[in-house]
Amino acid sequence: MYESYWQLDQKPFENTADPQFYFPAETHQAALLKLRYAVENRRGGVLLSGAAGTGKTFILSMLREALGEIHTPFIHLVYPQMEPAELLAYLADEFDGGGNTGIAVHENIRRIQGALRKNVEKGRHAVVVIDEAHLLEDSQMLETLRMLLNFGPDGKSGITLLLVGQPGILPLLDRTPQLEERLGVKCLLRPFTTSETGQYAAHRLAVAGATQPIVVAEAVPTLFELTRGIARQINRLCDLALLVGFAEEQQTLSAAHFEAVCRELVAVVPE
Repeated sequence: MYESYWQLDQKPFENTADPQFYFPAETHQAALLKLRYAVENRRGGVLLSGAAGTGKTFILSMLREALGEIHTPFIHLVYPQMEPAELLAYLADEFDGGGNTGIAVHENIRRIQGALRKNVEKGRHAVVVIDEAHLLEDSQMLETLRMLLNFGPDGKSGITLLLVGQPGILPLLDRTPQLEERLGVKCLLRPFTTSETGQYAAHRLAVAGATQPIVVAEAVPTLFELTRGIARQINRLCDLALLVGFAEEQQTLSAAHFEAVCRELVAVVPE
């Protein structure tokens, strides 16, 4: 709707994991480097934690793109709230391409072990991502995940288990030391700093086709304060600011403009 007015080729603040919009902030680059190291060196367990909206899903997308075919299959479980038996059945189907329901737990374990053995024989290494892992409150589920790391042939781990979740996962791991000690690499994403917030917005606008500054420099501290440097919040506020700026025929986006948009369209004020 507003792209032509701002002379953009596409919308700059969509919440999608499009690699061209990846902004190499220090915290994201460090996390991506650690995750690549863990997978490429076949470490057993890895943790990626960060507040909602800080870019965990984007990091996963960039990791998957960076890894070669040797790191397959890449299994991404986005809904972890299931029983241990359901998890094993899901993973067995993902590993061997089956679709068998109602199979006993021991049969699914054999399917996973067999698929891993063949995978290792081909020189490959599997990656299993458990997203929203902070929702795992069942100790049996956590223990099942730990036991997955023992499924490799001849004592070799054929899997890197990547737990991804909000900081609420940390106390869960404290209560499951057997799993926590298997996490050889831990990454914590932090929000952007003030300067990174401005650079992030400018980067996305430039990728979308902007040839001149749209967010004025004086507005960056306000943008940071309103969004707390969280990427998803920056995307939402900037997208709305561009829309309102188009409707009001603004030439740039100022601090006052961001404040007005946040107050009128974003903030929830109790009655």
